[in-house]
Amino acid sequence: MKLHQLRYLHEVARNHLNITSAAEALYTSQPGVSKQIQLFEEELGLQIFQRNGKRLTGITEPGAQILALAAKVIRDIDNIKRVGDEFSNIESGTLTIATTHTQARYKLPTAVKDFMLQYPEVKLNIHQGNPTQVAEQVANGEADIGIATESISNEESLLCLPCYQWNRCVVVPHGHPLLNEKPLTLEKLTAYPLITYDFAFTGGTLVSKIFNDAGLTPNVVLTAIDADVIKTYVTLGLGVGLLANMAYDEERDSNLVRLDVSHLFPDSTTFLGVRKDAFLRGYMYGFIELIAPHLNRKVVNTALKISA
Repeated sequence: MKLHQLRYLHEVARNHLNITSAAEALYTSQPGVSKQIQLFEEELGLQIFQRNGKRLTGITEPGAQILALAAKVIRDIDNIKRVGDEFSNIESGTLTIATTHTQARYKLPTAVKDFMLQYPEVKLNIHQGNPTQVAEQVANGEADIGIATESISNEESLLCLPCYQWNRCVVVPHGHPLLNEKPLTLEKLTAYPLITYDFAFTGGTLVSKIFNDAGLTPNVVLTAIDADVIKTYVTLGLGVGLLANMAYDEERDSNLVRLDVSHLFPDSTTFLGVRKDAFLRGYMYGFIELIAPHLNRKVVNTALKISA
């Protein structure tokens, strides 16, 4: 049993059983990956993957347990490397953030700018996705930190800490009839075509629940993951926009009028998630504190010890 065999198994699983993609990610050959997997299975005397000819089609029951253990070994090795880097290359490294478009576009820029000034030798990567994808990337080790709404906290392998709360607004063109509707109600919103986030994004499930609890069905004519796309179509007169308050800028979006709807929807919480078993580099603590000043190193470490 060799370490590189565990890496091959882990990468094949991460690439949805596509050996060619796994080989490319590992900078090696497809036949080499297949051969090492075969040797590993022969050594254990069992099959890890189900096959149809040469193609992998599934994972066996013992294979699932082996892959879970292999993933843990890979994470532990990565943590060991991080410990070494923390003491030999304190100011350099890589930080990968997984987050939603709204957070990346409207909340992170100031923190990212400050981080790059404080840690110029650290390479920063930002991956975008919906909250489920964000949680999966952190859980799988593809990202160091995840920043998303409440659903990220459903991932058991993550420690999730509240960063900040936010609510929503409605945006309409100047002269829109809703500007004369006071107070604004859910019923009045349902009278107009609605353009909002894909319900997998930015607390969308909470929005749908509020309408559903009120016995109402909004006329959602278009969904997008990008608030700027929502505002573009509102400007074209295709509907009323429902988006995060942070996504509206009075100067940049002066062609639209913002209506507060915090009385219609409860606050949502943006969470920051890290793996419970991860070793955090010093600059990772630095980024966390830039995003949420109340989450200093002591607070995060205390939470990690409690979750262990």
